[in-house]
Amino acid sequence: MTRSRWRKQLRPALLSVPLLSIVTGLIFPIALAVPARLFFPGQSRGSLIVRDGEVVGSRLIGQSSKRPGDFHPRPSAAGGGYDALASGGTNLGPANPKLRDGASDDPATPTVDESFAGVRQLASEFRLENGLPTTFPVPIDAVTRSGSGLDPHISVANATLQIARVARERKLNQELVRQLVQEYTFGPQLGFLGSTRVSVLELNLALDDLALAVSSPSPASP
Repeated sequence: MTRSRWRKQLRPALLSVPLLSIVTGLIFPIALAVPARLFFPGQSRGSLIVRDGEVVGSRLIGQSSKRPGDFHPRPSAAGGGYDALASGGTNLGPANPKLRDGASDDPATPTVDESFAGVRQLASEFRLENGLPTTFPVPIDAVTRSGSGLDPHISVANATLQIARVARERKLNQELVRQLVQEYTFGPQLGFLGSTRVSVLELNLALDDLALAVSSPSPASP
């Protein structure tokens, strides 16, 4: 192969490297980031929730909550539960008996916890903590894990069944708690994507704010 033919083949390859680096590594990110920061400042930064100057979470990432006075999110298979560094589902098919019945911890591996709560156990726990009859139908999202393990929402049916427990534990009127649930209920995105859902973290934070307002003494009248 002559030198001229080498040049014809190498020149486009050598020129394409810096050109594509500039386009994909500089121009394209700037073209996306600048409009996003201008028109969607909150979403472009991760839809963060800030309280007293500190980030307490994101509207897009669920958090585990076991307090009796909180609304509880759906089960999670992300790490030990809602671990954003280990996002993932169970990968269990609907016919897998482990999904229904769960699994016990293997004593041969004491350093690893292989226990897994199945649908039956999760349904029993949900009924028990919310004071429901033993045969009461349970919303599907209360006993199944999401594909990401980080779902920040629960269904309206799930939230509704938790209202009585939350109101009792926080010593609030049920109707007041129900109104807060409605306030943090969102419809499908763009009107047709997904289903109506309740933001668990935002709802629990609103309950905390309400409790703080109720406990704070009112200013004395002049």
